[in-house]
Amino acid sequence: MAIQQASSTWRSSLLGLLGYGVMIGGTIGVFFLVRSQAADLVAPAPAQGVLPFGAATLSKRVEALPHVLLALVVVLAASRALGALFRKIQQPAVIGEVLAGILLGPSLLGAVAPSVSAYVLPAEVAPYLSILAQVGVILFMFLVGVELDTSLLKRRSHATVAISHASIVAPFTLGTILALFLYPRLSSSDVSFTSFALFMGVSMSVTAFPVLARILTDRSMHKTRLGVIALTCAAVDDVTAWCLLAFVVSVVQVDGQSASTTLGLTAGYGILMATVGRIVVRRFVARVEAKGELSRDHVTIVFAALLLSALATESIGIHSLFGAFFLGALVPHDSLLAREIQRRLEDLVVLLLLPAFFAFTGMRTQIGLVQGAESWAMAGAILAVACLGKFGGSTLAARLTGSSWREAGSIGVLMNTRGLMELVVLNIGLDLRVISPTLFAMMVIMALVTTFATTPVLHLLSGGPRTPPLPAEGAPSMP
Repeated sequence: MAIQQASSTWRSSLLGLLGYGVMIGGTIGVFFLVRSQAADLVAPAPAQGVLPFGAATLSKRVEALPHVLLALVVVLAASRALGALFRKIQQPAVIGEVLAGILLGPSLLGAVAPSVSAYVLPAEVAPYLSILAQVGVILFMFLVGVELDTSLLKRRSHATVAISHASIVAPFTLGTILALFLYPRLSSSDVSFTSFALFMGVSMSVTAFPVLARILTDRSMHKTRLGVIALTCAAVDDVTAWCLLAFVVSVVQVDGQSASTTLGLTAGYGILMATVGRIVVRRFVARVEAKGELSRDHVTIVFAALLLSALATESIGIHSLFGAFFLGALVPHDSLLAREIQRRLEDLVVLLLLPAFFAFTGMRTQIGLVQGAESWAMAGAILAVACLGKFGGSTLAARLTGSSWREAGSIGVLMNTRGLMELVVLNIGLDLRVISPTLFAMMVIMALVTTFATTPVLHLLSGGPRTPPLPAEGAPSMP
């Protein structure tokens, strides 16, 4: 009997490995096929005489600080007010906070009251808000890593493996195919099709793990079978998507031999963190546990390690937030260190620094660029492809692995939640100039719509009997 069980387990593992290989190989094959079809595509020349966003210099530097402080006060008030409003209508607060940033930018305030906009959020403060936003996102990604239950990655069932892979492969593939249509219309000749297609694929593959976890927790679903599957898949998606994005950033920023060097250094960094870094972090966590408190010396060490890890990945040529995320993921999410770090950092990051990021994103988002039937048709195509890939791929995979259509649809709509994580990815793309301001605005609209749709669609789909609860750890608390 034991031999038969072992043989069955081995056979199941082998089939799963073969299926995974076919899925990855097929995705790579489709990408190269798409790339070959783009050989004759020509994008328009980049606009001449237009400075990159944030390149403006202050005419009166002495006035920078008052403007930044005033901007933070206005942004803080607007984001909290809209966040509370959206919470009352059973929507994630992050949607209201993102909208606050957009409404304070050129899309509304800049169009309706340009003089007020020029005083509250003048273009000259953009570089300063940019620094605050980047620091905020680095700290946020560290907290996301700290709150990530890595044991979910180890306890993956056949169903979660299939769903998590499908929810990456399907949107990635469809995103690269969509790039064939968008590249000659929304890109420029100084961006290679390979970089553009890879970025479109990754941006379609993102799931907002913290927002998803908060939605499940608010609905008391995080310990149900559906909730555990969704959290596990989102955790796998998070790690996979950030690894893919690190690869794409390395391809965009360097070429040829330099790309190989960057990828080699990235792999070396990952191995070092997974071995030596993991051991050091575990010993440090054990020392904090033994002392029973997190002293200021401990906090200093944590911040120094965080900054060094972020600096390392930035120096390698990927992005500082990857270093922050990977270091955070090494910290056991249920440890005293994790709980204390969350308690001390969360309010500062969520209430002050992230609104600065939303304001910075809002200043870069120009909804007015999306005008005319053709532009809105392209925005609609982006939204349709995003939902088809993420929702469709996850739903079909969940159904094929034994879930009912209702449960499979619920998993699909949860995996289609993009939220803040998508904005982080889009800002990286705009910083690298892989995507244009027009495409950036379209993608921001897609992120907002997919996140906004999650709660009402989930409520509709989960209106029937709840799935039986399973023993599972709690979910992250960040909005």
